[in-house]
Amino acid sequence: MKAFSTPRKSLGDLDADAAAALISAAADIALILDERGIIRDVAFSNAELSREFASHGNWLGQPWIDTVAKDSRPKVEEITRRGAATDAGRWRHVNQVAGDGASVPILYSAAPVGKAGRIVVFGRDLRPVSRLQQRLVEVQQSMERDYSRLRQAETRYRLLFQMSPDPVLVLDGTTLRVTEANPAALRLFGKNDRRAVGRTIGEAFAAESRSGVQALLASVRAAGRADDVQARLAEGGSDVTVSASTFRQEGTLLFLVRIALPDQAVVSLPPVKTKMLKLIEGAPDAFVVAGSDGRVITANAAFLEMIEVPGEDQARGEPLERWLGNQDVEAEVLFGHLRNRGTVRLYSSVLRGEHGARTEVEISAVTVMNGGKPVFGFTMRDVGPRVRAPVPTGARPTRSVEQLTELIGRVPLKDLVREATDAIERLCIEAALELSGDNRASAAEMLGLSRQSLYVKLRRYGLGDLGAEPGEQL
Repeated sequence: MKAFSTPRKSLGDLDADAAAALISAAADIALILDERGIIRDVAFSNAELSREFASHGNWLGQPWIDTVAKDSRPKVEEITRRGAATDAGRWRHVNQVAGDGASVPILYSAAPVGKAGRIVVFGRDLRPVSRLQQRLVEVQQSMERDYSRLRQAETRYRLLFQMSPDPVLVLDGTTLRVTEANPAALRLFGKNDRRAVGRTIGEAFAAESRSGVQALLASVRAAGRADDVQARLAEGGSDVTVSASTFRQEGTLLFLVRIALPDQAVVSLPPVKTKMLKLIEGAPDAFVVAGSDGRVITANAAFLEMIEVPGEDQARGEPLERWLGNQDVEAEVLFGHLRNRGTVRLYSSVLRGEHGARTEVEISAVTVMNGGKPVFGFTMRDVGPRVRAPVPTGARPTRSVEQLTELIGRVPLKDLVREATDAIERLCIEAALELSGDNRASAAEMLGLSRQSLYVKLRRYGLGDLGAEPGEQL
């Protein structure tokens, strides 16, 4: 430790009050001990710390060692012994006993003062540091748990990728070269299957099919989706179905290409079913199918337009509640009705678009079983353009009891209470006006309101002629 070089010159003549102020400001807690380690005075830098040690007045005249926890007494003896020496002792962690008996961690150091063997003990409250350290440990543990989950997820998907019977390729979005391929895909490249990584996707297909595969990838890159294409493999000449989608990793665009072999081809639908699917895809009303977990399986173009996403791939696999309803609980209520009753008709709600658009819709839904699991189909009709009853300018519309009942589960309770209060207040004003023969002065007296307050509420609810009566001042 390096002391001041010219303390008498730089500090001047300090009296006892100035020295006490400096000591109090230099530490969270300061103790003055005599040569026997008895506390002669104590100071705190803030009121909060003083309240923690509410009984510090009883410390005066007691040995400092008696005010700390038993495990800290050897440290107090060392601090006192070193503090009495000419060189200040090092900082030690001491558990100081508070007024309620709790141990408060304090970092102490001591230094001699004056010529009467007095010692000044400086203390720093370690609780903020302890809380910060605890928070750091919690964050570190949380990160380790997240890393563990990511590693487990990566292992599961890597295992699924390797064991899939379908040939699956990952391509670089710029060069269209293979960056990863599962064992089923490696066999597409013939005898040199182990050298598939780094080769272009076109080498896996016959010459006449390469342009079609390249057009598929270009459409997927531009629009986010594209119809599957038929192609012929270079090895064996088998006809296959190729589908593709895009994803980003570390800022790089990649293609995920799946190749359906002939024995994995999907059985074609009857012509009537095919036409029905085409009608649903082109219908002006939104249509969406969600699984038992509430995630989108498929959707038509009208639904994609309402939620403002460019393609079905951006919606597939996402929870429907991401776009449905004003409140998160609204989707849960809708799915609960479907699970319990099987159908829902004319359910009023809102679809929220990715870019802020809001579409008022009426929803009808049905539950069907598929492979032993429920699947939910929704039709959503845009009812925004429908003509509504005009509301006077400046008036605040109120809801009926039936409308308030429909809001349960869709809006917070405080909003329901406010809506109910407005409905009751409007009914009372209408009744008073009817009983008084539309005499506003009498109606205001019946309601216990001033005429000015009544006029404010009339404007608020759009009741009656809002012009001022003769002799009345609004």
